[in-house]
Amino acid sequence: MIPSQMIVFLFIFLQSYISLAYDPDPVNDYCIPRTEFSSIFLSCKNTSLVTVDDFIYSGIKDPGNFKHTGFSSIPVSSTVFPGLNTLGMSFVRADFDVDGVNVPHFHPRATETAFVLEGKIYSGFVDSGNRVFAKVLEKGEVMVFPKGLVHFQMNVGDSPATILGSFNSQNPGLVKIPSAVFGTGIKEEVLMKAFGLSDKEIARLRKKFVPQ
Repeated sequence: MIPSQMIVFLFIFLQSYISLAYDPDPVNDYCIPRTEFSSIFLSCKNTSLVTVDDFIYSGIKDPGNFKHTGFSSIPVSSTVFPGLNTLGMSFVRADFDVDGVNVPHFHPRATETAFVLEGKIYSGFVDSGNRVFAKVLEKGEVMVFPKGLVHFQMNVGDSPATILGSFNSQNPGLVKIPSAVFGTGIKEEVLMKAFGLSDKEIARLRKKFVPQ
């Protein structure tokens, strides 16, 4: 039997560990990764070799191709923009066709702020009490999605729309609810009982969301 003092110690340790589970503060002004090394422990480029181009990214000047699905996103992390490395942030450009939808999803490691660059977007999130906070945002407006909460967006205007999203993590993560539920290996019986669906309906949804 584990002594009560040990239980208290383990609880405090776990709470401390969880509280530290975020991007650490950088110990240098910046750290441009050395591309000649491939390791989870990235080495920084010598500061004398760093140039202004390391801090500039041009990959989101143009919209993504949303004609097939109605939605396109271009994530920008330190993988494609080395200047972000160790700075604890990343961002995304999202483009919507008319009626285009960014399906309900969440980012397990980051809060997101979404700025409407063009168009009208119905945007919202659901808190842990199942309360929905949603509103139509217009050009120039910003909405924040708290870390780990399910959120969604839909173009409700009569022209294409664009959002710029910013995350307070270098690696925010992304879990899309439809794909996570129907595109993975969750047992069919579980899904049938959880959603009140038939086996044929489950099969149809799995065919849609299972990665090809």
